[in-house]
Amino acid sequence: MRFELPADKRLVHEMTMPIRWGDMDAMGHVNNTIYFRYFEIVRLDWYFRAAAPHGITMLDKQGVIIVNAFCNFIRQLEYPGDVQARLYTANAGRSSFDTFLTLERTDEPGVVYCDGGATTVWADFEAKKSLSMPDWLRAIVA
Repeated sequence: MRFELPADKRLVHEMTMPIRWGDMDAMGHVNNTIYFRYFEIVRLDWYFRAAAPHGITMLDKQGVIIVNAFCNFIRQLEYPGDVQARLYTANAGRSSFDTFLTLERTDEPGVVYCDGGATTVWADFEAKKSLSMPDWLRAIVA
């Protein structure tokens, strides 16, 4: 089953990451679990850059959590090279929004190697329950 990314998503962040030798598995391509790690790196880089002006840090008692995630593996990434990642948001609700990502090699612009996404929820970490998104975050993701 392949999940499709929505057409009405909003680009909110881009970054480039190196493909590391240790990202590969015995088959000579980037291991499937690493794609989710790339997604995590991009989401956190975007989130903490966006949150910093509002005084949000990793030590706060509220923040974002992922409640589901998916990845469509389209082509095999291989070492060496760099990955161009793009992060999009869509479907902002009271406490949640969706993130979508695409990964391309920088030496093959426009060729998507994988895409995926996750549902992200604003939560109280101690109470372990969702909360309404703060206004600053809603303005970014809506």
